[in-house]
Amino acid sequence: MNRMTLKFFATLRERAGQAELTREFPDGATVGEIWRAMVREFPALGGHRDSVGFAVNQEYVEAGFQPRAGDEIAFIPPVSGGAGEAGDEEDAFLGPITIGRAPIDVAALERAAASPAAGAVVTFAGTTRQTNAGRVVTRLEYEAYEPMALSEMRKLAREAGKRWPIVRIAIAHRIGVVEIGETSVAIAVAAAHRGEAFEACRFAIDRLKEVVPIWKKEHFQGGEVWIGCQTSHPPEAGDRSS
Repeated sequence: MNRMTLKFFATLRERAGQAELTREFPDGATVGEIWRAMVREFPALGGHRDSVGFAVNQEYVEAGFQPRAGDEIAFIPPVSGGAGEAGDEEDAFLGPITIGRAPIDVAALERAAASPAAGAVVTFAGTTRQTNAGRVVTRLEYEAYEPMALSEMRKLAREAGKRWPIVRIAIAHRIGVVEIGETSVAIAVAAAHRGEAFEACRFAIDRLKEVVPIWKKEHFQGGEVWIGCQTSHPPEAGDRSS
């Protein structure tokens, strides 16, 4: 038998009533089989209307993947469609890539992306709006699988650098409560020309919403709901940036 750590997030955490637990499974058990065992143990998980993704040791995997003893398995509901340092020379264009609870300083992020080699800096800032789907929103609350979220953010930043000749990219995402008007996510991209900067910035926010395990709960007058978990699906495991 192999002992493994299992993690639940957002709607799955609420339905299981557990954020993390350990269980033993026989050799050769797949993550799909482990998920079905969890549904049997926590029947409320079976009411989840959307597909659930899987990650082992902070990397997305297919349902047929066979984890080993000591592995960490995360069950990933569809994401909400949330400080890394530059590594080797190939990653020299990576600016700060962070997740935190403090307010995002968009101007500071722009300065971090700026470079004498850049003729344009394009910035995207996502903020909390007062209304959504006819509801009066009071605040948003974000939850993240932080180590994996940072890894996926760095991957998408590297992918942007491969697709466009950008000079620098910086990304920041809030977790915890984000009040009306506050910034939840910001991306700054510097490039020699504005076209590349615009395209890379749009790619980065779209990809972030697809693959980064960050979830958003909307609090509104009269209730609350997880956004994305109920309406969208996780990306196909074979469609990953590297």
